[in-house]
Amino acid sequence: MSISTTPHLNLPGTARAALDVYRGVFGGEVSTTTYGELGMPDGSPDADKVVFGSLSSEDGVRLMAYDIPGRENAFPSDTRRENGATLTDQPSFLSASAASLEELQPIWDGLAEGARVIEPLAASAWSAGFGMLTDRFGVTWSLDVRTAA
Repeated sequence: MSISTTPHLNLPGTARAALDVYRGVFGGEVSTTTYGELGMPDGSPDADKVVFGSLSSEDGVRLMAYDIPGRENAFPSDTRRENGATLTDQPSFLSASAASLEELQPIWDGLAEGARVIEPLAASAWSAGFGMLTDRFGVTWSLDVRTAA
């Protein structure tokens, strides 16, 4: 048996833009299907929004995204410092790891444009590079340099 998992992003009308940015960061191909393509009448408020969107790269990055019908407002989030640690109320993060800081830096740079940085990308006690941010689409990313096994 072979099982794979793919993060699925539920976004407030920004799925197409998010997938395009992530393609710029990770490479790969984006495919989208709109609500209109599946029969929603032209002129409906959500007809041109993404109901099925995906990114697949040769490096193994896979993401799915869709626009929540009727939703236009970003999701609220809270980040705070407590006992020297950064805490966030997000129920999940996406994680990206690279073999070196040189490989990780362009990923960080692409995601950081318009983002709210939670922890700047820097060496940490457990990694040659770690950083956390919430990108312009409201998706929180944890990025790190893989440690040797």
